[in-house]
Order: sequence, then structure tokens, then C-alpha cells
Amino acid sequence: MQSPTIAFLVNGEPAGAMGIRARSFEQRLRGDFRIEIAYREGNKALAIWRFFLFLVRLRPALCYVFDMGFSGVIAASLYRPISRCRVVVDTGDAIYELARLTGRGRIGLWLTKLLEQLSFSISDRIVVRSHPHQELLDREGISADVIPDGVDTTEFFPCVENELRKQYGLDGVLVVGILGSLIWNSREQTCYGWELIELIHRVRDQPVKGVIIGDGSGLPKLKALCAAQNLEDRMVFLGRIPYSDLPGYLNMMDICLSTQTNDGAGQVRTTGKLPLYLACGRFVLSSQVGEAARLLPQEMLVPYDGTKDNEYPAKLEERVRWALQQREPVSPSARSVTLAQANFEYNVLAARLRKTLLDLLPARPERPRQESLAARESDPVRAADRE
Repeated sequence: MQSPTIAFLVNGEPAGAMGIRARSFEQRLRGDFRIEIAYREGNKALAIWRFFLFLVRLRPALCYVFDMGFSGVIAASLYRPISRCRVVVDTGDAIYELARLTGRGRIGLWLTKLLEQLSFSISDRIVVRSHPHQELLDREGISADVIPDGVDTTEFFPCVENELRKQYGLDGVLVVGILGSLIWNSREQTCYGWELIELIHRVRDQPVKGVIIGDGSGLPKLKALCAAQNLEDRMVFLGRIPYSDLPGYLNMMDICLSTQTNDGAGQVRTTGKLPLYLACGRFVLSSQVGEAARLLPQEMLVPYDGTKDNEYPAKLEERVRWALQQREPVSPSARSVTLAQANFEYNVLAARLRKTLLDLLPARPERPRQESLAARESDPVRAADRE
């Protein structure tokens, strides 16, 4: 019997985080379902049309939308009324709250709210990536399954990267690094990564250097802040690194920062970087917010107040000076790897997703069992009928 057909609509490019998530699930679920993937291309209007045509041609039993983006959600909402297709929307953000906190304009906020409401209204199930997000939606009467950001621990694992450290002048120092999108928040006049630069400024009397992986509108601002504090020799900006190369670069870090704001947007996020850090056995210093506060040991958690905690770099400084005195706790840790394997390994997450999908799809009828000729011949009722 043919496997159910499922359409994965990815609101992003193949090399992006959602593209990787979609393919990671497809590889592990292809034995149970026929899964076809479409990625967002072109402007929003063109992408909606392409997604819609993809659904019409494929005629899936279920449409799974990765990220609460306009193109995928609207295409699914247009296709659903003309089909029996079930819909799942997978989101890692409370998108309206995130838009509000990043200073989006009135029209943008209104459109974001409509998109959020449309996503909830067309979905047979919402998938979120943290338990706090699930709890938030539950209070609003919306059922959601938790399937967090993932990692393949056969690709991301602890290893020694002496050559990379030497290449970037990081020999003999404690390396503190971050990975993430560097998007400038005009409302708060800040960007992910500011805390690392302020931290390096505070510990400039110690053998500590910082590494930032990522790009975006905030990168020039961070470089300017670095120059203003005369930290060019203490900071390494690597830009965007291909996903396949990330394990080596993460393994040259001793401490990885994972900072989420303590507000409505930050409290629901897991972020894809945390599973990668842990799988590489890194010691993580994370803001004590959301899913990280539930999973990480206390020595990895740092209190964070509000949307921008100006005291946060000082709190990080205290932890880093402690680490300098006790290098063993920041060496590659089996405990970190175990956390990644138990909570973020794609094999574990795919099993959860399989259950979600099977719960929504119509049950497949069992094949009638083929009776042997001997069994039919021995049946007295059938024997009487033949006479």
C-alpha cells in the first residue's frame, strides 16, 4: 500500500536552518511517508503561487509548514478549502511579540498579527520548539506539540581543532564565542553579540578572546563597537560559515554564549545554536530563560533581566573569571553531549514527529491476510458451500 504523501513547505532557502530541519526529518521518515520538499523562492507573492501550485500537483494528505512565514502559511490556507489536506505549522517564535519588541511599524505589526491568527486557524496541529511556548499556547486554548531544534550528533561532536585556533590567533587563550543572526534592533539599539564584546572589554586583562559567527544588519555596528573599545586584536569576526563546516569552528571555542532576552519573545525560544553547542561538548553560558533554564545545569545559567540587561556582561565576567581559574569545567564535556543526545538528536525528534503526523492522518486499512489453500480446504463451512 502506498505511503501517505506529505508536503514540506519551507519558508526559507535550502541552506537555511529550516531547510536543514526539513531534510533532517525527511531522511528519517521516508520509510513511513512519501515526503516532497519545496523551498521559498522569489518575492512573497511569487513564492505563494509556487507553493500553491506545488500543493495542487502533489495533492498531499498533509501539508507541513516550516516557520510561520507569509508564503507557506498563505499557500496552505488557499489549498486547504479545495482539498482534504491536513495542515501543521511549525514555529520557533511568538512572531507578533518578536515583531513588537524589534520595533516593527504599525502596519507590519498588524500584518504579523493577522499571519499568526491565520496560522492558528488553519492548523490541525501547531508544533513549537520549546515547552514554555507550548504552555503559553495552552493558556490561549491552542494545542501544540513540542519538537525542538535538532542536531545530528554524528556530524556535531567534540574534537580538537588546534589548526583553526592557530589560524585565527587563538592559541593559548580562553575562547568565548557565539553563533547567530546579527540583526540590529533599532528599538533597543542593540544586537546579538553586544554582550560578548562588552565581556571581552571587561576581561581584557586576561588571556581571553572572542569569536562571532554570523552576519546581518548588526555586524557593522558590532565591528564599530569593537573598534571604539580598541578590541580589534581581541575579537574575531568570521561572518557566515557553511553549516557543514560549523562543527570545526564550534570546537575551537571553549565557552559558547546562548543569550535569550527575558521577555515574551525570548522566553519561548530554544534557538538552533544550543543543540549544536551541546553536541560539540561545549561549556555553555546561557541566559536563565525559557527552555535553556529547564535543561541546563545551574553552572551554565546566568540570570538575565528584561529585553536588554545592561548588567549581563558583568554577570558573564564573573563566570569567565571563575572558568579561568578552573579550566577543567570548560573542557569538552560528556554531560553536554548527553544533553544533546537526549533532547535534540534528530533521531529522537523524528520519532516524535512521526507520532504527530500519524495522529493527524487517516488510519490506513490493514491488508487482508492471504489464507493458504490448505486452510481454505479445511474450513467445514466453505467445504459445505462447495457441495
